[in-house]
Amino acid sequence: MTAIPTASSSLVTLSDIQAAAARIRDLVVRTPLLPCVWGEAGRQLWLKPESLQATGAFKLRGASNALAQLDAEQRARGVVAQSSGNHAQAVAYAAARLGIRATIVMPDTTPAVKLEATRGFGAEVVIVPPAERDIRPLELVAEHGYAHIPPYDDARIIAGQGTVGLEIASDLSPDLVLVPVSGGGLISGVATAIKALSPRTRVIGVEPELAADAVESFRSGKRVTWTPEQTYRTIADGLRTTSVGVLPFEHLRRYVDDVITVSEEQIVEATRILGRKSRLVVEPSGAVTTAAYLFADLPPAATTVAIVSGGNVDPAKYLEYLGGQ
Repeated sequence: MTAIPTASSSLVTLSDIQAAAARIRDLVVRTPLLPCVWGEAGRQLWLKPESLQATGAFKLRGASNALAQLDAEQRARGVVAQSSGNHAQAVAYAAARLGIRATIVMPDTTPAVKLEATRGFGAEVVIVPPAERDIRPLELVAEHGYAHIPPYDDARIIAGQGTVGLEIASDLSPDLVLVPVSGGGLISGVATAIKALSPRTRVIGVEPELAADAVESFRSGKRVTWTPEQTYRTIADGLRTTSVGVLPFEHLRRYVDDVITVSEEQIVEATRILGRKSRLVVEPSGAVTTAAYLFADLPPAATTVAIVSGGNVDPAKYLEYLGGQ
């Protein structure tokens, strides 16, 4: 167990998210809400397809917001980030757009499609074992003076990801919003925006059963850490973080109504349905919210928004997912 801060003064605010939206307007896509005609009667489902971002995932929002706030000296030294793939691509892409040199630390379990995309955006990639993913960036900061752009435990990242919630609330006042959970940056920002603009809307986090550290943390009231050996069992490679961040956990406790899990089989089925019925290429991490809509015991909701967080899936694996009955 890890101690958490008791003060709430560091929580991201709606004004922080609104400022982020203005700051990143020219760097990200304002994704639409897509209606699902295949949803259940009386339970209308809308998808928020962040898989349509230039880098294939919502991470571009937070990365762009953080990079845009660096001063000239920090930009000249360059940045370092750690990621299993989507944050890596986001930092690499945004850095290239802003003329900043980027070094990305990635675990050796990262899908090849995400490695190739990160390098394709011009970043230098450093491959490490999963246990060293969060250690090596700090060493590189000490060695080279890089500015560190963490994947989730950072107010700038949370504010950027919160623009997803800002857009949802401006388009619809849903009864329920389902959000994938890993390090907690996305759900922190989304919940902050949603609760400020549509207080009646429930916000529920979703994660794989095989990487359920956030559920355990949420229910116990204390940040719990799982081992990489535990979380790396799930096919949802974007949700393998071993614990919710310190700052995100404060947001979870303040704004989130519940955190639930879905099985590996349910994730695969949701990935298949999104491909076949909504014509969206979605990675397993991005399909967990649809899996929750389809299979979980959720509170009654006439309108539900499921955030589809990313679409960076290995092509061979994706064909396997689509091939099931």
